[in-house]
Amino acid sequence: MSLYDDAVLVLKGYEGQDELRQAYLDHLAAHPDGMWKACADGHLTASALVLDPERGRVLLTLHRKLRMWLQMGGHCEPVDATLRDAALREATEESGITGLSLVPGGPVRLDRHPLPPPCHWHLDVQYAVLAPPGAVQQISDESLDLRWFAYDEVAGVADESVVRLVEAARARL
Repeated sequence: MSLYDDAVLVLKGYEGQDELRQAYLDHLAAHPDGMWKACADGHLTASALVLDPERGRVLLTLHRKLRMWLQMGGHCEPVDATLRDAALREATEESGITGLSLVPGGPVRLDRHPLPPPCHWHLDVQYAVLAPPGAVQQISDESLDLRWFAYDEVAGVADESVVRLVEAARARL
């Protein structure tokens, strides 16, 4: 099964956000290259919120280009067999934490956001991952900073899309 086929199956099985989910499916139907950064009309991305529920906190990255506190995530790559793989790879690369585990049940949210040209839209499929006990983060080249925030601190540093992702991830737990 291709990554494209996996994405279609994941989206068809995703419950909630019906209009946005259908927009993702319509985009893929119209763009066979819609999984890849080269698709200038927009493309799917995969992200993951790193959670430490024992300590009531999430790990956010201060994105180097956007200069915003965000969850880990990014573009799908040919090595990714599934969206889950892409989300877990991105979370591991950007957090420096090994041993992350995906929260069962598939994506927790979808978030479509505009970007400056040549990339016009990211159609993000958002997962949640659990940090292992004693996890130590390590900043990547894609980040200006990497920091744990208590759940109730997120609204003070991140935009509404990250706040909604935290809420959805906590509800899934």
